[in-house]
Amino acid sequence: MSSAVIVSAARTAIGTARKGSLAATPAEVLAGAVIREAVVRSGFDPDEIDDIVLAESLYGGGAVARYAAVELGMFKAAGMALNRHCAGGLSAVGVAAGAILAGMERIIVAGGVNSSSLSPRLQRPNVSGELEPWFPATHPDSAEAPNRDMSITVGWNAAKELGLTRAEMDTWAFRSHQRAIAAIDAGNFIGEIVPIRVKNAEGVEVDFKVDEHPRRDTTLEKLASLKVLHPEIEGFSITAGNASGANDAASALVVTSGEIARAEGKEVLATIRGWTSLGIDPARTGVSVPPVVEKLLARAGVTAREIKLWEINEAFAAVPLGACRVLDLDEETVNISGSGCSLGHPIGASGARMITTLANDLRRRGGGLGVAAMCAGGGQAGAVLIEV
Repeated sequence: MSSAVIVSAARTAIGTARKGSLAATPAEVLAGAVIREAVVRSGFDPDEIDDIVLAESLYGGGAVARYAAVELGMFKAAGMALNRHCAGGLSAVGVAAGAILAGMERIIVAGGVNSSSLSPRLQRPNVSGELEPWFPATHPDSAEAPNRDMSITVGWNAAKELGLTRAEMDTWAFRSHQRAIAAIDAGNFIGEIVPIRVKNAEGVEVDFKVDEHPRRDTTLEKLASLKVLHPEIEGFSITAGNASGANDAASALVVTSGEIARAEGKEVLATIRGWTSLGIDPARTGVSVPPVVEKLLARAGVTAREIKLWEINEAFAAVPLGACRVLDLDEETVNISGSGCSLGHPIGASGARMITTLANDLRRRGGGLGVAAMCAGGGQAGAVLIEV
């Protein structure tokens, strides 16, 4: 039986947007670095790559994947820009797996890229013909689901629906930082990361190779002292501390068939056992992970009890915390190396980053099944099932 497998993975360290180490590094450079490294690690000749599928939410529509392919001299590889907002990286892997299983492509690079620091500032003409700032909406605006304020649409609405408290969300965020720092200190991310040459504050060129968003000095007391984002809303509990950061990064995986991997002696990092997505009322975006996970597992023919590790993106702490409640998950198996609240959430890159970390964490624990899942702007969600 045919299978789609991941034979290599590479990501940049995650930078803090606008003031971090990657603030001056364009998305094209980030994408090129991880594509190049993922292909090198795979052992395939660059001319063998059929396609590059990169998520690039709200970046501008220039198809960074194809730009990077040409820049790297990979003229035979086509390039696709994919946008499912936060879940784009997961969908890119699904698109790649589908093409491989259909027999239409042999080898695909899939992943995503995000430069919040250098993303375009868009304008469009008003009725008078004058240009005014414009931001493409994820969904029609409403009081219940503002399309420019995810702290309400995702975080607060999820917390209200599931009865999550400020203290519970702060505790989740604090643990996320602890886990991310522990993973960094243990060297668990070293094999994932490709260093990027940047200039530091003194103007000296250095290798950026350690995720910079996790806070070593954070405490529950510090998180509890942060002001809520909407004090005018009674009971509002979302803060900058229990939400994800704005970040810069890229991540890429090389996907091929199990048959090709075996024939060419490639080490398989993970087998892609399933993938799916779904839509939901935008006002319920933050509670979309449980139904997308249930859909994924049902179609793959496995149960939640068979899943060894989970990556559930911390767009807001309310999302994985709520998913654990609804799905009855052991929190000790969820985001064991940190997630959005600590590592950050480089939108287009997050999905492939999650799969990369999930595969490596499973490998360190003797293998098994893992799920990467996340909500996405506009009332969407995506999920991928892998086996190591």
